Amino acid sequence: MFGTKDDSLQFDLTIHRESRHEITTKRSRFLGFLIPASSREDATAALERLRKEYWDAVHHCYAYRIGDHGLEYRMSDDGEPGGTAGRPILFALQQARLTNVVCVVVRYFGGVKLGVGPLARAYADTAKHVIEAAQLMPIVPVEQLTIYCSFDDVSRVIELMSEAGAEYQPSYSDVVRFDVTVPSHRREFLCEELISRTNARAGYSKVATE
Repeated sequence: MFGTKDDSLQFDLTIHRESRHEITTKRSRFLGFLIPASSREDATAALERLRKEYWDAVHHCYAYRIGDHGLEYRMSDDGEPGGTAGRPILFALQQARLTNVVCVVVRYFGGVKLGVGPLARAYADTAKHVIEAAQLMPIVPVEQLTIYCSFDDVSRVIELMSEAGAEYQPSYSDVVRFDVTVPSHRREFLCEELISRTNARAGYSKVATE
């Protein structure tokens, strides 16, 4: 995963491992799960798995966000009063800038009705705590470049690519070629400095993507 030295940049975040958290409110148990999901099918599969595992729970409420900036999303109250479960869960995901995840909150009813406000807070708190328990990772947009240079310039080109936070794979013939993956926000720096530091001896081309 690519990092950034510019803390002002606001990237989407995601997770690579499932996290869990449980809270109890007036004897009702709320089990929160935050699960990676890069597609609607992934989210549905995760939800069905939890429904089978916790088949005796009264509610399996959820929200997911998928794609750039979580533009694809869905939520469900699963029988709870409207707006008390799915929406608070979704809001927690939005506040955390999370995408490509599904958050499921499983409820075991404890015999005491919570009321609309406390119920919504319980779902919101469960989602918030399970997010806090997760290891969040930035989704950094990247671009593909090919860089060519002479053997004399290899060391300075490698140093520059490291400064730009790029990953690269070299190949050698009469010149040195690097297949480069660079964070999009560092591409301009890399290209300009490449020309400057090698006095235009090195060159680059952008790799076309479908």
